Amino acid sequence: MMPKCCFLGFLLGVLLPGVVETQPANESLKPQRVHFQSRNFHNILHWQPGRACLGNNSIYFVQYKMYGERQWKNKENCWGIQEFFCDLTNETSDIWEPYYGRVKTTLAGIHSGWTMTQRFTPWWETKLDPPVMNITQVNGSLLVNLHAPNLPYRDQKGENVPMEYYELVYRVFIINNSLEKEQKVYEGAHRVVEIKVLSPHTGYCVVAEIYQPMLDRKSQRSRERCVESP
Repeated sequence: MMPKCCFLGFLLGVLLPGVVETQPANESLKPQRVHFQSRNFHNILHWQPGRACLGNNSIYFVQYKMYGERQWKNKENCWGIQEFFCDLTNETSDIWEPYYGRVKTTLAGIHSGWTMTQRFTPWWETKLDPPVMNITQVNGSLLVNLHAPNLPYRDQKGENVPMEYYELVYRVFIINNSLEKEQKVYEGAHRVVEIKVLSPHTGYCVVAEIYQPMLDRKSQRSRERCVESP
């Protein structure tokens, strides 16, 4: 019987002859494009299979560490998996600290080397979703209720930590549909905003976004919510 390493070399030679000529088999197995994607501080490690991993038989192993630590830690739930992603939210929960992740694979008894991410700091790199917005008409005014996205963390009571903990600012804009004119009517930390002085029998649309002053960064805008004044 052909040894596993020889079989893998034969397989690579048939499928990817240029790869075998230019690099060892374990290099061809190394996961590619290993990187973090972060949304609302949900931090997911992603990767793509190596050039030699054409099927679904590869097994992946994930490790992580905080910047400055010497020892890598195994991610138990992502040790010997076939998926191309791994949730490291809990392992990267100190959002101001930088982290690294790395991935290796095994195929037909051959182990690749590790492929490491660039330095990842959740606070700097996460992308925020727009606020959830509800509108109520009250006595000719609009009451806008704003809610930031949920965070993945819980406090000592087991309740979700509010996004507002990180000093977010809401921006609210109103659009007069008749004039096709947009105006910013509020910027601040309050989650309930009253918009007054509306023209009667006029259609209005409201949108909102979240702004982080410390980073000078904003979310995408929410969906427009439209009403007609009485």
